Amino acid sequence: MAIATSTPVPWPAPTASGPVTSSVRLPGSKSMTARALVLAAVSTGTSTLRAPLRARDTELMAAGLRALGVHVSSRDDELWTVRARPLSGPASIDVGLAGTVMRFLPAVAALADGPVTFDGDPAARQRPMAPLITALRALGVDIASANGGLPLTVNGSGRVQGGEVTIDASASSQLVSGLLLAASEFDRGIVVRHDGPKVPSAPHLRMTTQMLRLAGAAVDDSTPNVWTVESGRLTGRAWNIEPDLSGAAPFLAAALVTGGEVTIADWPIGTTQPGDQLRELLTTMGGAATLTPEGLTLRGTGRIHGLTADLSEVGELTPVLAALAALADSPSRLTGIGHIRAHETDRLAALARELGRLGVQVHELADGLEIHPRPLTGSVFETYDDHRMAHAAAVIGLTVPGVNLTDVACTSKTLPQFPALWSAMVRGTAGGNG
Repeated sequence: MAIATSTPVPWPAPTASGPVTSSVRLPGSKSMTARALVLAAVSTGTSTLRAPLRARDTELMAAGLRALGVHVSSRDDELWTVRARPLSGPASIDVGLAGTVMRFLPAVAALADGPVTFDGDPAARQRPMAPLITALRALGVDIASANGGLPLTVNGSGRVQGGEVTIDASASSQLVSGLLLAASEFDRGIVVRHDGPKVPSAPHLRMTTQMLRLAGAAVDDSTPNVWTVESGRLTGRAWNIEPDLSGAAPFLAAALVTGGEVTIADWPIGTTQPGDQLRELLTTMGGAATLTPEGLTLRGTGRIHGLTADLSEVGELTPVLAALAALADSPSRLTGIGHIRAHETDRLAALARELGRLGVQVHELADGLEIHPRPLTGSVFETYDDHRMAHAAAVIGLTVPGVNLTDVACTSKTLPQFPALWSAMVRGTAGGNG
């Protein structure tokens, strides 16, 4: 079921000739778009998503829901409409390389009547799924999986018993969110207990519980590592999707690298998105951040300081922060991110390899990286079909000529406009577009 891809075309990262000054308007949050789609699919009535993200991951989510019988109209980029219908199989769902699709939709498929198969890109078969599969089985769901991951088949019976379950979600917070989002439709709701090392990306779990409450669910997350969702019907509603703050990382980094000024329009004053931590992280690395109702502006001085930080809550920011660390005036130590070894690629190993190829001294830790800046030279930068690796390479290319990405098209996973937006920003013509 994996989608065939054409041979990637190398992309020379644009080098900035001076300070970058730009205002960029980014599309909607992938995380919020995915959760809103799932909640709409298990709600009564009609839901709308205003300013959602249209990218490979969210298109796969919408297609997966359609395969289950949900009406998803995404013809208008600015307003998507979702109407829940009786869920049914047989159906086949292509997850691509999207963790949200492979982990959020099996519980929804269990509510369908009939078999639903899941598979995706070859690398998707390596991503952790076993804890979710085991938990769903404990809740009464019939799942066939030969190796504890993809491909798998959910033999839905139209209902899920629900109840209490214990899971080790130290590999991904999505394993918990995947149980919670559909749980209001379970006969007994759900009580999820985490037993294991710290759950990464805690802000994403707060986003899940907040959006469940907004949809009308009774949620209790007052006890650490325990989440309860009571059984009860959710009602459709209007969702206003915030800009994707994690996707802002390379654009804000451009201000730091070039000593310029970049504004991300419509940055929310309050948010559960992990990307909001960029304000503090980039300030520590030498930038000056100003948040106004119009957006977030980051100003750089052209100097970048090393960073020592636990990034367990914001692992997706690691590639761009590592790229900045490679250009810093002092060493960096980034920890708490062992879980990103199981993302689109082993991001720690990939960053160590590719930064080393440019001349950086990188020591790979079990849960992070130690980065010692050195003079850099341009080289081929392998992106590993990973959009965040492409972002890192583009950031370094701002000041290091000759950085050639093996594949920039992988950025279509979350931001298909990235190559055009980035090139326009570097040329100084991106003001106000997006």
